[in-house]
Parts: sequence; structure tokens; C-alpha cells
Amino acid sequence: MKIRNFSIISHIDHGKSTLADRFLELTSAIEKRKMQPQFLDMMDLEREKGITIKMQPIRLNYVFNGQPYILNLIDTPGHVDFGYEVSRALAAVEGAVLLVDASQGIQAQTLANLELAQKQNLVIIPVINKIDLSHARVEETIKELADVLGVEESEVIKISAKNSINIEEVLKAVVEKIPGPPDNSDKSFRALIFDSKYDSYKGVTAFVRAVDGRIKTGEKIYLMAEKTEGEVKEVGFFIPELSPSSELKCGEIGYIATGIKQPDKVKIGDTITNSAKEALLGYEESKPMVFLSIYPEDTDDHKNLKEALEKIKLTDAAFDFKPEMKTGLGRGFQCGFLGLLHAEILTERIRREFDLSLVLSTPSILYKAVTGDNKETLVYTPQDFPDPSAIKESFELWVNLQILTPQEYLSQVLELSKLISAKYLDTQWVGGKAKLILEAPLREIIDRNFYDKLKSVSQGFASMNYDILDWRKVELVKLDILILGKKEESFARIVPKEKALPEGRDMVKKLKKLIPDQLFAVPVQAAVGGKVIARETISAKRKDVTGYLYGGDVTRKNKLLEKQKKGKAELKAKGKIRIPPDVYLKILS
Repeated sequence: MKIRNFSIISHIDHGKSTLADRFLELTSAIEKRKMQPQFLDMMDLEREKGITIKMQPIRLNYVFNGQPYILNLIDTPGHVDFGYEVSRALAAVEGAVLLVDASQGIQAQTLANLELAQKQNLVIIPVINKIDLSHARVEETIKELADVLGVEESEVIKISAKNSINIEEVLKAVVEKIPGPPDNSDKSFRALIFDSKYDSYKGVTAFVRAVDGRIKTGEKIYLMAEKTEGEVKEVGFFIPELSPSSELKCGEIGYIATGIKQPDKVKIGDTITNSAKEALLGYEESKPMVFLSIYPEDTDDHKNLKEALEKIKLTDAAFDFKPEMKTGLGRGFQCGFLGLLHAEILTERIRREFDLSLVLSTPSILYKAVTGDNKETLVYTPQDFPDPSAIKESFELWVNLQILTPQEYLSQVLELSKLISAKYLDTQWVGGKAKLILEAPLREIIDRNFYDKLKSVSQGFASMNYDILDWRKVELVKLDILILGKKEESFARIVPKEKALPEGRDMVKKLKKLIPDQLFAVPVQAAVGGKVIARETISAKRKDVTGYLYGGDVTRKNKLLEKQKKGKAELKAKGKIRIPPDVYLKILS
């Protein structure tokens, strides 16, 4: 049986999932009664948002010219925040279908995914979709794609995934152009882990590309990076549910139920073997850039939240977390993500899949501080920020930002780029579109929700992609919030020096409204380096202690008022108030 391993890559909303549906129908992989739109988008979240979040492998059987083939397809996400999913999928295949929407043409993420595929030396099959749309720019898009790939225009396949036009031509191209995997069946078994999930009975199930040899149920296995032993409980394929098989051999994409019950022992990019001495080349570890703290709304759920995060990390290697200090919200975890959408999706998955109510902090990004002794400190949260007096220099991340936009929206996009302090470098032309090359602080892109604004000013036609460039100097300060003169670390944040005053004023005004009145006046202050830059005062509750008096000398009334004043002063001196959890929730949300 001949094997072809391939992936579908494209920009978001260009029709990857619909094309995958047509492949399933054409190869009779799914019974008609079970078929539904976007079949490989298994999560409810994917269907609700209309985007692919998780890569999804499936094994198809296809006959071409009387010869049976096994086609291992991996459907991939298209959003920039899930680029790491794409890179892992591409490392497991020999070719890729590059899909472009004929009505929108090449987009920024199309080029980013193409670059990933070319780095893996994959065979690229160019396909344009949605040719049946009335506003499709078929010939223009074909020319764009042919120019970018350096191929003849006749090599670009024209399809409509929605209306099943020309779909079989794509499968024929996969069989004819993508090479089969090498036959390494005589070697010791080695497989690369590209994804995983947890099963309470079988332990961690590793999704793998078998590179050498073969493996069967019951055999001993060894995970080389983690130096962990296990025993194969089951092997099989994705059809698309996990379907057991007698063995898994080189060239195939399948799964291995490892029997290992500790989720942190099975890592994406590790090599599973039975006796080989040399590990496979794994993946470059992803580096989270956006951080937020997650707390259980019910403090008794701390252990459940920890278990949920461990299992989510199994399915998403780009996610990271570590325990955080106890705050007014209880014990929580500092979590790292690739972007805001990545954070939104994963926190929603935790809520749904593990039935947990969460409290989330506002997102922050990674900074770096250099102290007087030239020691570098990575600053993930305000609690990591060194003593201001010891800081010699501070730095933020800058990115190379690529924006692809139709010419008619060029001026609006250039105007928008000024909001994020972007530095213009160059304009290139891809077909009829302008590709703007800019440099900008990552902080500005995240804080100003630049992606959504870009879609708004271009009516959805512009797209963006960015790559981390380097660290650049910026004067950062830690904005502390003091209540009754005591720092509340939960409300602290890191900001550029010029933003400290407006953000400090905003915070103390919010807290004045949210914190309940006390029996004494409560000062709420924003401070930088011990210097108060903004203040509001929560007035004391007023109670008429003389209300029951009638007649008599005025000294009696004054005596009661003086006693009340003294009591309030004593309460204030003790300096302790309880901030309700909903105040933290409203400030952090």
C-alpha cells in the first residue's frame, strides 16, 4: 500500500475545513449519515467561531489508476496565533496543499505558512478556492499564486470546495506530485510526537509520525527527551476517531497509547523508540509572549484547575503555566500564550471542558530588565519586576509586522499604523496588493487590539503577520496600587513611564467606585517607585450618633461626636479592610 502524507495550509476562512469535508466524501471516509459541515473541527468552539483551532489528522483510502493509496491528511489552523500548530503538522508530512480564496487573494498568513512549508522542503500544490463566487478574481489570484511560487499558471488548480467543483484534481495532484515516505522498516522503531491527549485508562496518547521501523501493542517504549519508559497499550490510526490496529509502521501517521499517567512526561517533539540510540530532530520550543493570571472563582477548585492546565498543555505545546503567589483572589497560575486569541480560546476550553469558573487578569506581555550588576531578568508579571532603584535599563519586544492590503485601503492602514508607533520600512507588491513592512512594539499591537482594528478599517480585506525581532530600550515602571497605604499586588501592572499617570488615575477612580464604604475614610493611591502620582479617597460611612438625643447641653452632643471620631481614627490605625472578590473580578476583567 502506497502512502502520501500531506497537509492543507491557508489563511483563516479560505476554505480549508470545507475542502477537507470534500476529501472525506470523495474517499468515503465518513458515512453519509454521520457527515456534517466542518467535520474535522471537532470542538464546539471551532464550529461557533468558524475557525480551525487544533490540527486534526485523518487517514483516507483512495484508489488512483487502479492502485490503492493511504492518504494521511492533517488539517491545520489559519490564524496567526496558532502558527505553532501549523509548524508541527508540516514536520510530519512530505507535501502541502496551499489554498487561497479567489475573492481575497493571497493573505499575510498564506505567505507565513508557505514560508514554513518551504523551510521543511515540502512539495507545494497551489489551489485557488471559491471560483464560483460572483466577485471572485480568478485570473488575478492565479497570477498572484504562480508568481509567488515561481510556477506556471497552468499548475494552479481551480476549485469550489463548497460546490464540489474539481476536488478530485487536488487528490490526483497529491498522489502524483507528493513523494511517498522512505522505507525504513528494517531500522529500530522511532516516531516523532506532534500532538497528544490524555485518557484516564490508557494514560497519555501520543499522536505520532512513525519514521523508522514498526511497533505493536505490548512492546516496551522509551521517550528519549524525558527519559521515561512505558508500555504500548494500543496503536492505531485516525479514521477520524482513534481506530486500533495491529501495528504502526514507518511512514504512517497514527497514535500510541503510552500507558504513562503523568502528563508532563510526554512532550511534543520528543522521540518514542523501542531501542534506537539517536533522537529525531524535534521542534523549536515556542515562546509565549502574552501572559495573564488565572484563578479559580471558587478557591476550593485550585487543585482541579492545576489538573486542567496540565491536560490542556498536553494538547497545546505553545501554552505554558506556573503557580503564582497567593492574592486576594486566592492561589492562581501565571499562564503564557502566543497571542490574545490563543488566550481567549484556551481559557474558554478550560471553562467548558473542565466545568470551572475562572477569574482572569488583564493580559500583559514579556519585558526584560537589566540591573546594576548587569543581570538580566525576564519580567512576566509585575511581581517579577526588580526594585526600581536597581534597574539600569529596561527593554520591550519589537516585531517585524507584515500587512497585506488591497490598494484602496492602503492610506487607512498607514494611518492606523501610526497608533502603534510603527516604523515604516518598505512597501512591496504581491499581485495587486500592497505588502507593508513595518517595525512596531509588540506591547502596542496587543494593548490596542490592532488585529481587530485592521480588519475594521479594511472591511476585512487586510491581513497581518508578525515575527519577533529583538529587544529595544523603553523606560518601564511598575505602577503600584496602595489601599490604606499597603500595596495590593493583584492590582499592580507594568507600564511605560509616560502612561503611568493616566493609567494610575484610571485605576484609583475605578477602585473608589468598586470598594464598599468603610466605617473610616480609605485612601486609594497609585504610586511609582514609592512616589504617589494619583489619589482618591473612599469616604467613611456616616452614622448620626446624636440622633437619639433631645434637649440638654450641647457638650453632650460634642462628646458623642468626639468619641465617634476617636473610634474611626483607631479603626483606620489598624488599617485593615477586606476587598470583596468581585472587586478583583471587575478590575481584572
